[in-house]
Amino acid sequence: MADPYAVPAEMRDFADRSVQQARKAFEGFMGAVKKSSGALEQAAPIQPNLAAGAAKAVTLAEKNVTAAFDLAEKLVHAKDIQEVMALQSDYLKAQMASFQDQSRELGEAITKTMTPGAK
Repeated sequence: MADPYAVPAEMRDFADRSVQQARKAFEGFMGAVKKSSGALEQAAPIQPNLAAGAAKAVTLAEKNVTAAFDLAEKLVHAKDIQEVMALQSDYLKAQMASFQDQSRELGEAITKTMTPGAK
């Protein structure tokens, strides 16, 4: 008997292509963000610590979105609901740990930004 929850191969292929296209679009967007922020900083120099803090925030956001794309790719290829649940659980655990690390890193970056003369 066929699995009533099975996803047709055509739909998996479509979903896989969609994730790849979205990832490419995001990478292009991030390239433009980095290029424009570099150009803006040259045109109107800002406090070095503030620039470093903003760059850190962009890097962390990029890391989080990349992790979500990685999950989406894995989900597209999941064999069954148990694998989907395991992937989701692993992702949530990793993101919670990442969130803690990122909160600490951003806190340190903000402290440096607010501290005169800090490097």
